[in-house]
Amino acid sequence: MSILNRLLAATALAAMIVPGTAYAGGTVEVLHWWTSGGEAKAVGELKKAFEAQGGKWIDSPIAGGGGDAAMTALRARVMAGNPPAAVQLKGPGIQEWAKQGALNDVQDVASKENWDSVLPPVLAAIMKYEGKYVAAPVNIHRVDWIWANPQVLAKVGITEMPKTWDEFNADAEKLKAAGITPLAHGGQPWQDATIFEDVVLGVGGAAFYRKAIVELDQGALTSDTMIRSFDQLRKLRGDVDPNFSGRDWNLATAMVMKGEAAFQIMGDWAKGEFLAAGKKPGVDFLCSPTPGGAFNLNSDSFTFFKVKGADRLEGQKVLASLIMSPGFQETFNLAKGSIPARTDVKLDKFDSCALKSQADLVAAIKSDSLVPSMAHEMAVPRTVRGEFLDLVTNFFNSDMTSAEAVKQLAAGVKRAQMQ
Repeated sequence: MSILNRLLAATALAAMIVPGTAYAGGTVEVLHWWTSGGEAKAVGELKKAFEAQGGKWIDSPIAGGGGDAAMTALRARVMAGNPPAAVQLKGPGIQEWAKQGALNDVQDVASKENWDSVLPPVLAAIMKYEGKYVAAPVNIHRVDWIWANPQVLAKVGITEMPKTWDEFNADAEKLKAAGITPLAHGGQPWQDATIFEDVVLGVGGAAFYRKAIVELDQGALTSDTMIRSFDQLRKLRGDVDPNFSGRDWNLATAMVMKGEAAFQIMGDWAKGEFLAAGKKPGVDFLCSPTPGGAFNLNSDSFTFFKVKGADRLEGQKVLASLIMSPGFQETFNLAKGSIPARTDVKLDKFDSCALKSQADLVAAIKSDSLVPSMAHEMAVPRTVRGEFLDLVTNFFNSDMTSAEAVKQLAAGVKRAQMQ
């Protein structure tokens, strides 16, 4: 045993036998990728609330929007037998880790607090494995948003947000003619994929989106509708500035704030950036769903990994209960830009964009036009998502034709499914 390992073992033993070393609310190490302004403020609210209950919070942030770097770090930690107690995780990724036997359940907390009665069934199902909750959702994000600077739009006489892609394209031409960048964008694969899936939803509608991007139907993936989607994506490529490559999403949001660009297509975590900067919806920025009349769902959640020690197990239960408490759901989502995962939280303190999101969510559930985000890991396994991201980014950064794109996408999806 190395000197370091002996030291760690001795420290752990001391913690078990010395009175007063355990925390009333337990201990949690939390791995997440919330490092930008609005996100950092939101996770800070969770940390503050946990510590207010006497717990010890160990923060493990891994920078990088979309969480790809965080997932790489997580796999290394699990392989080393040293997983964090709680991890920002979502969608099929939760099920994949559960199947590997890597997760603890918090079903006793969920049963006691009756989570089933306050969560949308589609979201509750994602949080469970074999009927037991292994994750707790903190919010519901909408991915299909367009954000805009009204002062910039006014310069070229745009008085309404675009409701179709044709209208968006027409507005973009006006902006370019005036020397204004139409679309603030960060050239990272997950951001390219975010725009792509919103375009598919707008061009094909919810039923087509579900067929192609959730069910991965080969006919839908190679259809004329998918070709038209890539055609629209190509037009958007012409709307970004030359320095977009590698830009973080929050820096693209800042471009809209500063009037350096007119629009940004991004989930409502972008609103968290506007709010953190003191901007007011309807005055300093505008929000409108991307075309399509549907709702592209993303939800952040924390998943509980198998850890040992009464203190850390207690920390997981306290954190799970805290995440799902109505008071925290309100506070967190006011900072994050999203809406509560719980359906019984009053929205009195929420802004007009959040109220629009909630109303559209309810309507989408009724009309069966609620779809899960592929780009944000709600729809497909990571291997399949990787094929989408690779192809879309290659298309966005080359002169690949739309016909060639659908052919390569379909082949990549089939390849991933065979792994």
